[in-house]
Amino acid sequence: MLSSRERVSLILSHQEADRVPLDLGGSGTTGMHVDSVYLLRQALRLDPLGTPVKVIDPFQMLGEIAPDLVAALGADVLPLAKQMTDFGFRLEGWKPWTTFAGTPVLVPEGFNTEPDANGDILLYPQGDHSVPPSGRMPKGGFYFDPITRVTTVDDAALKVEDNLEEFVPIPERDLNYLREQADRLYTTTDKAILLSPGGTSFGSFSATTAPALKHPKGIRSVEEWQMSTITRRDHLVKIFERQLEIGLVNFQKIAEAVGNRVTAVITSYTDFGAQNGPFISPQTYRDLYKPFNKAVNDWVHQHTTWKTFTHCCGSVRALLPDFVEAGFDILNPVQTSAARMDPVELKKSFGDVFTFWGGGIDTQRTLPFGTPQQVREEVRQRLKIFGTGGGFVFNPVHNVQARAPIENIVAMYETVREFGNYPLL
Repeated sequence: MLSSRERVSLILSHQEADRVPLDLGGSGTTGMHVDSVYLLRQALRLDPLGTPVKVIDPFQMLGEIAPDLVAALGADVLPLAKQMTDFGFRLEGWKPWTTFAGTPVLVPEGFNTEPDANGDILLYPQGDHSVPPSGRMPKGGFYFDPITRVTTVDDAALKVEDNLEEFVPIPERDLNYLREQADRLYTTTDKAILLSPGGTSFGSFSATTAPALKHPKGIRSVEEWQMSTITRRDHLVKIFERQLEIGLVNFQKIAEAVGNRVTAVITSYTDFGAQNGPFISPQTYRDLYKPFNKAVNDWVHQHTTWKTFTHCCGSVRALLPDFVEAGFDILNPVQTSAARMDPVELKKSFGDVFTFWGGGIDTQRTLPFGTPQQVREEVRQRLKIFGTGGGFVFNPVHNVQARAPIENIVAMYETVREFGNYPLL
């Protein structure tokens, strides 16, 4: 029987292993909402009723996938990331909280919230109530939406530095943590390690509003940023050039710290796809984004053994040839519910160059609204389509959201266990 690390490495080399690897919680886009983690732990009888689950990503309200849950499901991938949240506070100093669904959770000490007059929950950059909030969870909601705090742009006063404040040399504290954690995960487990260093997602929506900054400056609304890809392209190129420079210096330090313990690295979280197609033209990707993606991926391939991973939601079929040329080895989340993202066509056209890390089940329709039998049928189908010949790590399309029926979630993992062995039937 192969170790998880060996299994994932074979699959990434487009070879069949003993079974299709499974990822749950290896990154911020392959996890599960804390409400669903709680229900899954209860269904698997891992906890007494009422035992809280840690929130390890306040933005998306993702729950911790603890070692006992990893073992129960036979997951093959573990995360390696800095302990800093998108809101600028660390994952430490845990305290109790309760979600709108009534789930008991633990949140970091910087998770300082207050309701507004409508009952929405407000979250603050670095946990500082003395500055305007940067996140909002609507009343009855499940995760935080970023708050746009800079609504206008003064072109006469615009500076490249305004959009670089969050891109800094990696602090020694974070570097030491990554070094120690990589060594611990590598020596005490047999799991593949997925590194999420941050800093090289050029134009990522989730970072545009800078939720960790108390007083952001520059182009800080998603709408203004997207218009700037046309109206201020030269300015964005200058931002990206400096971001790349900082990012590669950090990658060098991280690579020296963690070495070849890492299996794959997420080099981009930038989304380019809507439900019916890309929201930028292929030419815009080629001119504005591709050179920087390629520079990062080329550095990784030249200096490490890591495989490069892009998370890009939506219908991105038109961009995939350019993703190949940009040097991405892994595609996530493989949103098969979007236009032109048919699993059979994707595997036929790109199965020899991409490892599909996701696409295991439709999380917009089948998982939340189907029956357990429909879940089983779709998971079995996806295992066969994507898994044949290697090049597939099972994960749903993006994170498992709240309110997906626990019977469906359990059926998904049971089917992977039953039908994920090679040869696939």
